[in-house]
Amino acid sequence: MSLLSFTMNAAFLLLCVSLCGQCGKMKLGVRRTSVQHHHHGTPLFKKVLDETKTHPLKSDHLLRVDDHDFTMRPAFAGPAVPVGVDVQVESLDSISEVDMDFTMTLYLRHYWKDERLSFPSKTNKSMTFDGRLVKKIWVPDVFFVHSKRSFIHDTTTENIMIRVYPDGHVLYSLRVTVTSACNMDFSRFPLDTQTCTLELESCWYNRLYINFTLRRHIFFFLLQTYFPATLMVMLSWVSFWIDRRAVPARVSLGITTVLTMSTIITGVNASMPRVSYIKAVDIYLWVSFVFVFLSVLEYAAVNYLTTVHDGKDRKLREKPLPCTCDISHTRTMLLDDAYSKSDANGLAGYTQAPVSSEDKQEHMVVCLSLANEATAAKKKTLRGFRIIQNTHAIDAYSRMIFPGAFIFFNLIYWSVYC
Repeated sequence: MSLLSFTMNAAFLLLCVSLCGQCGKMKLGVRRTSVQHHHHGTPLFKKVLDETKTHPLKSDHLLRVDDHDFTMRPAFAGPAVPVGVDVQVESLDSISEVDMDFTMTLYLRHYWKDERLSFPSKTNKSMTFDGRLVKKIWVPDVFFVHSKRSFIHDTTTENIMIRVYPDGHVLYSLRVTVTSACNMDFSRFPLDTQTCTLELESCWYNRLYINFTLRRHIFFFLLQTYFPATLMVMLSWVSFWIDRRAVPARVSLGITTVLTMSTIITGVNASMPRVSYIKAVDIYLWVSFVFVFLSVLEYAAVNYLTTVHDGKDRKLREKPLPCTCDISHTRTMLLDDAYSKSDANGLAGYTQAPVSSEDKQEHMVVCLSLANEATAAKKKTLRGFRIIQNTHAIDAYSRMIFPGAFIFFNLIYWSVYC
């Protein structure tokens, strides 16, 4: 048994020695081959060395993450740690006047120095890590003030990057979308310019303000609000050229323009927040509504005066002519042969009476009835309102007054708000 075991042990040792020799030869051969290949010719492909295999330690061990308490800030109980903040706006997604906020996507970068993360490096190159290292080290507690909603993008992975330099300087970058409140002043809407502020604050009580100046394009509102309102005002003026006795045409035109203006005002207010002050667009729309409404009232006045005037003419035609020969306030006028019979018939308000048979010459007695003093004073008073009673004159003046007043209003409006 002892001889057999000795023989087996000797054979095993010889096998191990032979294998080690063969491995040494293989390594030596490979090394020589690689060296000879490097010296004697150009390789068909170049072998890329894996940098991760050159580090003898893991990143956690290299940065000594487990050796420090990263729940505390660097240089705890000492001076404040200066943190640089850099913001690069990728896109301004939306601006809501109703909610008074704005949404944007941006790259938020932080710069600070943490000597606990310093590591030895011969090349003085930095190392880049993903978001998993963020949970192990200290990062600044920066948050967005007045933020309504915010999130970090996580497709296809969390959009977070950390770069650590050998001396301990750290770059922390993340891609975030934030919706922040913006107090807007709509007193000049839609000819306004808004300033929205993105505020970043830290529990060190320092706040960073980033102001965004937003200027509104007026062309959209010209097509959607101002131009339709102007057309409705001009359409209401068409009734001034329609016959005043065409009641259905003028009434339907006036009601249509009034309802259309009400629809425009309702649509504009539906897309705006409820504020306690008057906006510039409200002034224009309500003045336009007043012009349209006044055109309806103008026809109401014309129709009323036309009805009153026609009623007076009807009464005058139906009233019989009184005989004034028996009234005390009469005058007789003797017309001799110098006046023809046609001249005598043309005297209105006179009554004719034949002369007595005793008079040989042919004469006509004409009785003239004089109006009393009250009737004369009434006619004198109504003489000043002759233009008002003339319904054609109201329409004629409206054709000039309404367009002129509206043009004057537009000149003042656009000179003040533009």
